[in-house]
Amino acid sequence: MLEMANARLYGLWGHLTEALRTGEPQNETKHGGAPLFEQLCADPERLKQFAAGMTGTSRAVNLEIAKRFPWADVATFADVGTAQGDAAVQIALAHPHLTGYGFDLPALAPVFEDYAHQNQVNERLTFVPGDFFTDTLPTVDVLVMGHILHDWNLEEKRSLLAKAYDALPAGGSLIVYEAMIDDDRSSNAVGLLMSLTMLLGTPGGFDFTPSECMGWMREAGFRDARVEQLTGPNSMVVAVK
Repeated sequence: MLEMANARLYGLWGHLTEALRTGEPQNETKHGGAPLFEQLCADPERLKQFAAGMTGTSRAVNLEIAKRFPWADVATFADVGTAQGDAAVQIALAHPHLTGYGFDLPALAPVFEDYAHQNQVNERLTFVPGDFFTDTLPTVDVLVMGHILHDWNLEEKRSLLAKAYDALPAGGSLIVYEAMIDDDRSSNAVGLLMSLTMLLGTPGGFDFTPSECMGWMREAGFRDARVEQLTGPNSMVVAVK
């Protein structure tokens, strides 16, 4: 995580004042460059570093979700925007009966497959290439979106939640986890700082509160949603179709 922050986030935060004054991202597109994920996919080493940074950011949360969600009643799951695949790996390690999938851009296939092999769960985890805005999500019992929704604007957030709803069977669950901002925006400084990071690095991304997330889920059609506090500043919202 620190290597990724040094390589990317440190430079962005040097332009915080301009971002606050203009409301515009300070990333690669500022000077006409290609968007982040397009650049990453064109540079295998940089992509691998970024994916490993995502693992560093979410490892503690992935371990907790693997322990706390009722996986005994589940047969299949998919981690959407899987990157290196740590969420899928930790869930598979904790629950040998599960079959899982990692869904992400095609360039991440070797990164995911190598990581699954290192952790000896490659026989139960399969990489599914795709773009979650244009391709159908895997049809499984549980979908996981970790540190995904905050990358996108409100319309895009709602679009992804609707796609998750369409992919799930009746009774299926969606898990969304982030460093969610507390509802009165007074105590979770990490969530607020993460939202500033999204301002600096994305065209429209922002972090949000559990109540906002549950509201969007209900708009998408989910009949039930609940929030659980996880380790540190992180929370997960679980919605049932």
